[in-house]
Amino acid sequence: MMSVRLYNTMTQQKEEFIPREEGKVAMYTCGPTVYNYFHVGNGRMLVVFDMIRRYLLYKGYDVTYVQNFTDIDDKIIARGLEEGMDPLELAEKYIEEYFKDAEALNIMPATVHPKATEHVPEMIEIIKGLEEQGLAYAVDGDVYFAVDKLPNYGKLSRRSLEDLQAGARVEVEEQKRNPLDFALWKKAKPGEPSWNSPWGPGRPGWHIECSAMSLKYLGAGFDIHGGGGDLVFPHHENEIAQSEGYLHGETFARYWMHNAFLTVNQEKMSKSLGNFFTVREILEHFPGEVIRFYLLSTHYRSPLDFDDENLRMAQKSLERLQTSIRLADEALGRKGQGEVGEESKQKLKNAALEARQEFEKAMDDDFNSALAYASMFELGKAINSYLQSFPYYSEELKFARTTLWELGDCLGFDLAKSASQAPKDNGKLEEVIELLIEVRAKARQKKDWEMSDLIRDRLKDLGIILEDTPQGARWTIKN
Repeated sequence: MMSVRLYNTMTQQKEEFIPREEGKVAMYTCGPTVYNYFHVGNGRMLVVFDMIRRYLLYKGYDVTYVQNFTDIDDKIIARGLEEGMDPLELAEKYIEEYFKDAEALNIMPATVHPKATEHVPEMIEIIKGLEEQGLAYAVDGDVYFAVDKLPNYGKLSRRSLEDLQAGARVEVEEQKRNPLDFALWKKAKPGEPSWNSPWGPGRPGWHIECSAMSLKYLGAGFDIHGGGGDLVFPHHENEIAQSEGYLHGETFARYWMHNAFLTVNQEKMSKSLGNFFTVREILEHFPGEVIRFYLLSTHYRSPLDFDDENLRMAQKSLERLQTSIRLADEALGRKGQGEVGEESKQKLKNAALEARQEFEKAMDDDFNSALAYASMFELGKAINSYLQSFPYYSEELKFARTTLWELGDCLGFDLAKSASQAPKDNGKLEEVIELLIEVRAKARQKKDWEMSDLIRDRLKDLGIILEDTPQGARWTIKN
């Protein structure tokens, strides 16, 4: 089995992936803060790490995948006040909505989906440990991590403490000893959810949540910690600081992976710029499989620009692969209609073998889904070319078709299912189209080209594309 090489943000280079335990992968990604539907920028991160997980499964690894929900946070509290809703109930509502959108994007549920609010005792234990070591200090019910007590603070983002202090903003929280110190525990404010602690009623800071949940389910030195590029600093930097401080210097996570930003007209997606789109909004215009296909069309560490035209291009590209599967399935249903030349059969089989080889080569090299797509398109072309001369059953066609389907499945696409998802209207639509094709065929026999073209053109206006082949007319519905 060829080894996987991945880009480790910590070392800023590609490295051979060697898991903590042979044959097993322990993986944690930062899930959404659930105060709204997740936006397409979050969607890219979620789809990317789902793709990475799927490929590791394809390679034969046993993957334990943990993705949390931040269900208590300043944003959740503020949104709850806006909507006149209890913050914890609001979070539960958007956790339910998350699973709907994730399913539309064919994101596999995590092995464990821990919620921050269910792991407060674990967070308190870590904070107590940090306080005992002199790495944290309490001030009037708040607890802060003392960054200057950790010599290598800033190692993930490659920022020195001096540079960070020079660029630090003046903090409102005057009780901090250092402007860069971050909250581990926040004193309760009137009307906010709170938990009892050694420092009084309060709630955890954001960073401590992920440390507690990842360590509980995966243990120290787990394999992969992932997230969006915007989390490198301060979130992941602070996770490392508090976790390795608590672990007395033991490695928290061995490989750090981050996807690049999603941009809109070359600008980072943000609410302040008014270019913020939720996946729920986009699903009103494009199927989830198309959004997923688009999000994986560029290497995960490269910026990806979002617009409707790029989504339409992704839809056409996905339809090409779906069509290859559909045409192959139709041909595989025809037996005994001719002899296929051995040379053509071997050429198709070789194309399938080469496609898998190129696919794996691309994915082994830091999960390059864009190059993996290219290998699938080459195999689709080979299938289409073969079918022009031999549109009936052969073992080699079955092999090529299965290979293409398996490569799509590895990236989270059921190309056969997608290809057959045209609306059926209780089966009547298909019957009506077949009837019109039959009428058109009779018109062509009578050389009534005007009627033949009229049927073809009117169907096209309705999004139903006819393709004339030596075996008769085929039709597809354009989404």
